[in-house]
Amino acid sequence: MQLQSITSESVRILVTAKDSVQATVFKPAGVPRGVLVIHPATATPQRFYRAFAELATRSGLLAVTYDYRGTGLSGSPRELRGIRMRDWIQQDIPAAARWVAENFPDLPHYAVGHSVGGHGLILDYGTEALSAAVIVSSHVAASRTISPWQERARVTAILNIVGPALSRTMGYMPGQKLGLGEDIPTAALLEWSRWIRKPNYFFDDPSMQARARAARTRIPILAVGASDDLWASPRQMDQLTGHLVSAPVQRRTCTPDELGLPAIGHHGLMRRGVGEAAWPDMLDWLENRKR
Repeated sequence: MQLQSITSESVRILVTAKDSVQATVFKPAGVPRGVLVIHPATATPQRFYRAFAELATRSGLLAVTYDYRGTGLSGSPRELRGIRMRDWIQQDIPAAARWVAENFPDLPHYAVGHSVGGHGLILDYGTEALSAAVIVSSHVAASRTISPWQERARVTAILNIVGPALSRTMGYMPGQKLGLGEDIPTAALLEWSRWIRKPNYFFDDPSMQARARAARTRIPILAVGASDDLWASPRQMDQLTGHLVSAPVQRRTCTPDELGLPAIGHHGLMRRGVGEAAWPDMLDWLENRKR
């Protein structure tokens, strides 16, 4: 893999007539071989993905990162308190994909979706121009499936008790104070809280039409997870990809020993200094499925 120098620029991407997301476009020095959009996890700012985006760009791809509305650089979670998790899935992800398709129509298109970013892709949002996608640590996030019980109790306390109470009081979810990453809008936290209590997460929310949407997804998907991920265990990821009845799916589970690490965890596969050993394989897999 020959590495190139890169440049970057900030852009605003319209989502609705009044809302937009802040994105960063990383460009290789030469003509790009393709374009990669990185759809983030909940409460995870785009700066978290900079190292991955830079590797992709140095390998010859143009890469785009962004923040969901009400997170990071895309607006105050207090001012955008009404933004729900489904709005990120159904509006922000397609908006980012549409902007890339309109601005780089002649390149092969790929995506990486981390956690909720992967949820959007498996539900066929933002996939129209894609040759393939990698989803990372995306799962059926029902709290009852979290193991061990201590972690299940911690997640339940934060997302079902403390988080909703603080969100209603403060006007936003103080994710930084609770160790959940960035602050997020109240409505996103409350919807997340409702979904994790359902046995099959948003697949049990009729308004999401999740089973039907996942069944119509047809792009090749590589689902990558970590063996020690307490939130997105291999079994929980298999539950998610099991709904992709029309798409060719490959599954990979990385272990700490394989990557030479003491632990990986839920965010590790996309974190600088942790998941880097797995990144070249993800990028190679995507480019090998160019249309």
